[in-house]
Amino acid sequence: MVETHRQICTAVEAAEKTWGIADLAADFETTARAIRFYEAEGLLTPRRAGQRRIYSRRDRTRLRLILRGKRLGFSLAEIREIFGLYEDAETGEAGQLSLLLGRIAERRAALEFKRRDLAAALEELDEVERGCRRRLGELTGGKAADGKAAT
Repeated sequence: MVETHRQICTAVEAAEKTWGIADLAADFETTARAIRFYEAEGLLTPRRAGQRRIYSRRDRTRLRLILRGKRLGFSLAEIREIFGLYEDAETGEAGQLSLLLGRIAERRAALEFKRRDLAAALEELDEVERGCRRRLGELTGGKAADGKAAT
């Protein structure tokens, strides 16, 4: 018996786990709109069955990496570049990992800078708060606005 193309495709799909857009959105706590956007940007490439999108393990892994990259502060252009290196036969995974290590170092430096800025801002807020409490204590005869003795 000769199998039709449709039967072969159905058998392949049955062997490979697939997901619909609603499944991925629920699994990754994101929106279908965001997933469609990543598809429009060329980061995801689901198969189509009429109007239905069928996402493979590769798409699922890529979505996980996109969301992780966004969480770490990478732009979509940077994520696309990293994906592109993985698929480049010349650079392959080693090229991708080298680029990613460089991007991680850049991101870490930027976050460390922000951390120092935040620490300085918090110290300044503490200083202003202490001054406000001290002055309020002077104005209220030793009692702060919350009824406690000023320190």
